Amino acid sequence: MNLKILLPAEVFLVEEVAKVVVEGENGFFCLLPQHVDFTATLAPGVFTFTDMEGDENYLAVDTGALVKRGQEIFVSTRNAVRGPELGRLKEFVVAQYRQIDEREKKARTAAAKLEVDLLRRFMELRHE
Repeated sequence: MNLKILLPAEVFLVEEVAKVVVEGENGFFCLLPQHVDFTATLAPGVFTFTDMEGDENYLAVDTGALVKRGQEIFVSTRNAVRGPELGRLKEFVVAQYRQIDEREKKARTAAAKLEVDLLRRFMELRHE
């Protein structure tokens, strides 16, 4: 099966897989090549897939949607983090969210500076 994981700004992963195990709103489920077409809403959690060599791979995914159509599996999610092994996945997720938090803080600071500058300029215009 061809797995494609899409984030809002990029294609995160495209890989041939033999099996997918993921958590939906109603619990965990497994997808194999012979399974019927399927759609599901994903819960935040661990996304496991087995590649064509038989190795298990682990992702942490945010909420999203999964569509299986024929041999294609499409996943759309806001965030995804790939870890080398299940035991270390949490530390990768924490590190990524720290980076996201830091970028959001910088963006909020820049937006606040722009807002203050805009208000200051309006006040200057008013006094002229």
